[in-house]
Amino acid sequence: MKLLLTGAFKYSEEQLDSLKSLGYEILFIQDERFPLEVDVSDIEAIVCNGLFLYNDIKKFENLKFIQLTSAGLDRVPLDYIKDQGIKLFNAKGVYSVPMAEWVVLKILEIYKNSREFYEAQREHKWEKQRDLFELTNKTAAIIGFGDVGAEVAKRLKAFDVNIVGVGRSIKESQYVDEFYLIDQLYDVLKKSDIVILTLPLTKETTHLINVKKIATMKDKSVLINVSRGGVIDEMALKGALQKDKFLGVALDVFENEPLPWESPLWNYKRVIVTPHNSFVSDKVNEKLFRLTMQNLKENIGNIYSKEV
Repeated sequence: MKLLLTGAFKYSEEQLDSLKSLGYEILFIQDERFPLEVDVSDIEAIVCNGLFLYNDIKKFENLKFIQLTSAGLDRVPLDYIKDQGIKLFNAKGVYSVPMAEWVVLKILEIYKNSREFYEAQREHKWEKQRDLFELTNKTAAIIGFGDVGAEVAKRLKAFDVNIVGVGRSIKESQYVDEFYLIDQLYDVLKKSDIVILTLPLTKETTHLINVKKIATMKDKSVLINVSRGGVIDEMALKGALQKDKFLGVALDVFENEPLPWESPLWNYKRVIVTPHNSFVSDKVNEKLFRLTMQNLKENIGNIYSKEV
């Protein structure tokens, strides 16, 4: 069996040996962002991220298994994969903890006005800030209550925050005070001090946060996005920022990545920009490889059976 690996994951020699021990012949491609110049018709399993944004999946004529290094499914042709009966796995749960920690960090940076203190330190200014906030009794809406949302709720609850979950179906959680369906989003936005986006990018969620939704949000609220950039209409966001709508906005994802140098989002004083980095931690490599090995082991029988 042939297994295609890409540079979307950094493998150690020990990890490569573990994969080979499963019986795979490994083909490694460092950069998946270009059309492959090798015959891929006999590839049966792939571990990748955005490979199919640049390569036609139909050329992988014997493909039976895909393991994504991302949690999102927006970079693969889902309809084709389903029609062909290809097993598809994402990195579910791998990045939830570091992303949740990032969310809490950015909320606190905004509420405690950390940027002003850092700038004052660089200029050697002893300057107190009198307009700081605390999280106690604030209402935080977590839109898209999956693994990341659950970890965010768990951490914010320790700060005595009122947690509102929003999703396609009602979910029970000891950390959630109220839960609403996505079609009740306007009601949620009206009462939320903090809005956290952790939902997948789909046709339905593209530009979910638009001019009308932003207008519904509280003035001086906080907006956090760790999902996908396309969930927010960036033109609408820029318009609101020009009107000083938000207390603070923290963005780890953007409609176009890397964020173009000329984008005004770099320059707004109330915006924190990070380069799609919230998922990184010292533990994700181990977690993702363990998940990949588990999925390959559990499905190796199915791959063999389809070959016979």
